[in-house]
Amino acid sequence: MDKKKVSKNAIAIVVGLVALAVFPVLSGNPYYIHLVETIMIYAILLFGLDIVVGYTGQVSLGHAGLFGVGAYTAGVLFMKLGMPFYLTAPLSIVVTAAFGAVLALPALRVSGPYLAMVTLAFGTIIQILINEMDFLTSGPLGIKIPKPSFGGGAPMNETQYYWLVAALLVVSLVVVHRVLKSHLGRAFEALRDSPVASDCMGVSVYRYKVYAFVISAGFAGLAGCLYSYSEQYISPNTYNFELTILFLLAIIMGGRKTRLGALIGSTIIVMLPKLLDDIDSFRIVATALAALVALGAGYALSRKTVTPRKVAVPVAGTIGLAAFSYGINTLTDWRLTIFGLMILLVVYYLQDGVVGFVRKFLMHGRVRTVTVDTGKPVEIVADAIVSVRDGGDGKGHDAHDTPILNVRDVVMQFSGLKALNHVDLSVRRGTIHGLIGPNGSGKSTMMNVLTGIYVPTAGAIEYAGQSIVGRTSSGIALSGIARTFQNVQLFGEMTALENVLVGLHHTFRSNFADVGLMSARYRAEEHAARVRAFGMLRFVGLENAAGEEARSLPYGKQRLLEIARALALDPKVLLLDEPAAGLTAPDIKELVTIIRKVRDHGITVVLIEHHMDVVMNVCDTVSVLDFGQKIAEGKPAEIQSDEKVIEAYLGGIAA
Repeated sequence: MDKKKVSKNAIAIVVGLVALAVFPVLSGNPYYIHLVETIMIYAILLFGLDIVVGYTGQVSLGHAGLFGVGAYTAGVLFMKLGMPFYLTAPLSIVVTAAFGAVLALPALRVSGPYLAMVTLAFGTIIQILINEMDFLTSGPLGIKIPKPSFGGGAPMNETQYYWLVAALLVVSLVVVHRVLKSHLGRAFEALRDSPVASDCMGVSVYRYKVYAFVISAGFAGLAGCLYSYSEQYISPNTYNFELTILFLLAIIMGGRKTRLGALIGSTIIVMLPKLLDDIDSFRIVATALAALVALGAGYALSRKTVTPRKVAVPVAGTIGLAAFSYGINTLTDWRLTIFGLMILLVVYYLQDGVVGFVRKFLMHGRVRTVTVDTGKPVEIVADAIVSVRDGGDGKGHDAHDTPILNVRDVVMQFSGLKALNHVDLSVRRGTIHGLIGPNGSGKSTMMNVLTGIYVPTAGAIEYAGQSIVGRTSSGIALSGIARTFQNVQLFGEMTALENVLVGLHHTFRSNFADVGLMSARYRAEEHAARVRAFGMLRFVGLENAAGEEARSLPYGKQRLLEIARALALDPKVLLLDEPAAGLTAPDIKELVTIIRKVRDHGITVVLIEHHMDVVMNVCDTVSVLDFGQKIAEGKPAEIQSDEKVIEAYLGGIAA
């Protein structure tokens, strides 16, 4: 990272910490201290909620319920057992995380609106239970709880408790930032961008969704505990549906995938209801939001037309402010309706929130770059790709004589259609095995069967002598079978380097505690993974694109990045599904060179391809499918002269 950027970030962090620490001293007003305290508590919850919403892409409407679980855990432990804060806080985290696991295990088997409905029902049930279990929660009467005290002394005053919340906010911020920048965060982000590709990279989609939800619940529990001591009174009506909507709105307005966005979002949802109680404050806030919406509209207009941004943005902003200033002075009785409309406009125009809008505006035309401390660059290429020339079984068998993948009598039926009809396939170690056929012949279906995306209707599939039928995609990937996709399945919002790091997820043994504490083991694993990932990018010629977002790469480079990411799994078998599709002649030449380099490392390649020159030049054996059946198999020269193949696929090319 650039030293100037590091120094600027360090200065900003120091200034922020100093401002946070001295605020109660400079303010001296308990009301404002309590207000900022509430913002910090909500921000802790939003750090966790952003893991679920921003990173894994799930919609949770149950976090108000989890917030209530944390608050009531602290309240009940204090009221019934007299436990001090240093016990109620960690127990609130643990109990709420356990509730999050109970919710996540069944709920995350569904997605989209169904997940939202399940989590909403959970929040409603929690509120009802808190209200009805008066023997434990005192029901509608609620629970009174004083500020915490330490060492048997007097309870903290508002300023002291503010500093405690601020300290826990900083700790939460550091922990969540480390998690989301680690292999765990990359796994969360990957499963949002492409669940299928995640599974095929050895990252179990369901398992990591549950992990994300449990971690998020833990932060909600801590926030709930702090809130109960802050308010000194908790009741069931606090943790309702409206609060859940506010939390979700805060993430959307502040900006997902950013801790600053969570802070901005929490400030919005705490301050706006207070400010809107006063009409003069409402006018100020509404005018500011109108300006933001108008600027967003101008920016969107400038992106879609030839209007220069320097003209469109100020003009739209001026017009929007003038119109809104008139309306706000004549329609003051409609302030809630106007506020709702403003929220809709902000969400529509600023889909990445306030932080996302500012970042895009400032970074327009720039390219993200990363640097990697590679140490010994000469050794990177040699060590990046694991060689399996010995066949991987340690028995000294000749790679070309022993099969590594056996497909016997496989049938894949979809209703009345047999996409694969009693297909046999034997792939020898260390070879390039071509799989060709017309469109709809069953080639990609075979790829999906081999990688566990489809479970075959009948037949047997053995890899290295072991059956893989019924295994999960992630299990098959971790056993040594990697693949690319016919339609590129990259993690678009992640950089090229981060995409390859997802493929290296299996090399990490660090757990959540290692990541949060930045243990020596985690730091060593992260550094080693980054060095290897950079070496793999160099292997396919993409070292100069390491810091670019995958979605911004040219199509040909995206194809190469998929291969680098697949190689990160240290596979013994690499399945390439039409890697030359859409490539130019120079790109195809480069691809052929890379495929041969992969084979030279002893990795077996199964190649689906429509470019016959590629197939005939690199393949040792070619199998031909037609209408789900294997009609021919042999050397490339034999396939070219086979009458069945000519009739079904090659036309008159052999003539």
